[in-house]
Amino acid sequence: MRPLSPFRSDAGAIARLAGPLLVNNLATVGMLFTDTVMAGRLGAHELAAVAVGANYVGIFYLGGLGLLLAMSPTVAHAYGAGDDRAVGGYFRQALWLSIGVSAVAILGLAVAGPLLRLIGIPPDVAPRATEYVHAVAFGAPGLYAFLALRFSSEGIGWTRPILFTALTALGTKVLLSYALIYGNFGAPRLGAVGAGVATAMVEWLIFVILWLYVRNHRMYRPFAPLRHFEPPDLRKIVEILRLALPISGSVLAEGALFSAAALILGTFGAAVIAAHAIAINYAALMFMVPLSLHSATTIHVGHKVGRGDPAAGRRAGWVGIGLCVAIMTVSALVLAVAREDIARLYTSDPEVLALATYLLAYAAIFQIADGAQVGAAGALRGFKDARIPMLLNVFSYWIVGFPLAYGFGVVQGYGASAVWLALIVGLFVCALLLTARFRFITDRAVRAHRQAACSP
Repeated sequence: MRPLSPFRSDAGAIARLAGPLLVNNLATVGMLFTDTVMAGRLGAHELAAVAVGANYVGIFYLGGLGLLLAMSPTVAHAYGAGDDRAVGGYFRQALWLSIGVSAVAILGLAVAGPLLRLIGIPPDVAPRATEYVHAVAFGAPGLYAFLALRFSSEGIGWTRPILFTALTALGTKVLLSYALIYGNFGAPRLGAVGAGVATAMVEWLIFVILWLYVRNHRMYRPFAPLRHFEPPDLRKIVEILRLALPISGSVLAEGALFSAAALILGTFGAAVIAAHAIAINYAALMFMVPLSLHSATTIHVGHKVGRGDPAAGRRAGWVGIGLCVAIMTVSALVLAVAREDIARLYTSDPEVLALATYLLAYAAIFQIADGAQVGAAGALRGFKDARIPMLLNVFSYWIVGFPLAYGFGVVQGYGASAVWLALIVGLFVCALLLTARFRFITDRAVRAHRQAACSP
């Protein structure tokens, strides 16, 4: 048999890693989709409460996720270098880090009420949104401990357990939300708050499942990650945080912009909130495909760089970026053609339907740039390059994107269309800057490696 070309080999490896992660990402959005649809059947105010609450929770979720996301390239480099002992140690320290992340998140979620009122969320939406946030807060420790184990497992290239936990989470979430939102199966009818309670319960469930899997499956035996107690190791935690803090800054810069945009739109009334929730929910659903490729690219590139082959890491990174752009181009074309039909899946309210169909046209425009920026971010993380990309993210989203959204959407009064156009501009700027950064740092790494190989 003829050997595979480097492109096909890298694309196949990235796709195999991405498969289970795609199921996980789709399940994650599927859970929010479930809540959005179920709450939408109760009316615009319940849907708005879930939308506002979920966007507020999202700010803290993304900050913590970004910190723990650093485990993937950290473990990948150790695994690529064949250091099994270090791999196991990183698993254990990730759990300690998750405890600190949980404490900060819970404090932030506890003060949701005053902050939502300060932002200007309407009084007929803010109380229910606050109750939703408080319900979700009970699941924070389980969620972050799960993410610590998940990203550490991804670092060794073992993504199959993520598939199982994702399917379990989605199935359980649908049943619990159906019971608690509508009061079925003898459960209390909690509306939007029931969606939050169901989320917290599922977060604890998936942590327990993954803990048992990591502790007992033979795949993890060489690393013995949970076979003995290990106190916090300040040296390892500082090492992780050097990479984790800028990654978290990057994730938070992007995610917080989208959450801020939702909160800005929340001041325009329940119908606009609901329409934006539909458009962004569908866009997020499609984004899960390149996001899974992003994570797989980080792992695959990290293994090659950990083995001391930056040229192979550079090639794999470009393959990952190309796959992300190709997928989102197809998604944009589908959305441009079928946006009204997609909006009808969420709502039958004429006003919300018209607004959602309009906003989905904007979502189609930014998807290609979204694919490019997330692919480049994953490739850069495979090289453990995070500080400059964080600054580029902050510039793109908060020096360019947010002032445009607030200035034209609120100050100038152009409304939802201006906010979405600002998101598009921010994404395109970010995609260009991160792609240029990947070319720069990989060219430099390859030159340095060749010079070292030629030195006597």
